[in-house]
Amino acid sequence: ILELLKNEKLYAKFSKCDFWLESVQFIGHVIDNNDVHIDPAKVEAIRNWSAPIMPMEVRQFLGLAGYYRRFIEGFLLISKPLSKLTHTLKQKLCFAPILALLERTENFIVYCDASLKGFGAVLMERENVIVYASRQLKKHEENYTTHDLELGAVVFVLRLWRHYLYGTKYTVYTDHKSLQYILDQKELNMIQSRWIELLSDYDCAIRYYPGKGNVVA
Repeated sequence: ILELLKNEKLYAKFSKCDFWLESVQFIGHVIDNNDVHIDPAKVEAIRNWSAPIMPMEVRQFLGLAGYYRRFIEGFLLISKPLSKLTHTLKQKLCFAPILALLERTENFIVYCDASLKGFGAVLMERENVIVYASRQLKKHEENYTTHDLELGAVVFVLRLWRHYLYGTKYTVYTDHKSLQYILDQKELNMIQSRWIELLSDYDCAIRYYPGKGNVVA
């Protein structure tokens, strides 16, 4: 870090620096040499959070949970039914998995899945989870064919995790078998053509993985 500061001609006040720390707290997270996890103080606050009564209280808790959504697999599906939101998310956050820090080994693996409710994905490196992601379908996406939905999940990941994936070689696993051959497909509709153009910017291989084995299916 000091070398980077020197190279960029930046300065740090010595009295405000800490050295030889095994871990640091940073905006609600604890980061050490290998991992990043939720600050235990935040976990305790979540554990003691009172069940919301008014709509504003529900939104407040959802905002806090949303801040840590990268730690929660299937965040969208959990948070959608607000009547069950509080209890389920409190448990998920209090016992959230520890996410690994990137090593930049170019051994990235992405698992994608799509359903009529939304997209889900997980980014992994050396079999360690780096981050989860999910989102609800937009209105026009609800009319997509299964093929376009599954391809849409891949595109969702490429756009969301461009800062991780662009310029690296990686594998995308999907439980829709025909997507393996999408780059060789001759006849494409307008949406597919636009998405294939996006795919061409990335060095990724799309592979089939049965739904039961897909970690986000």
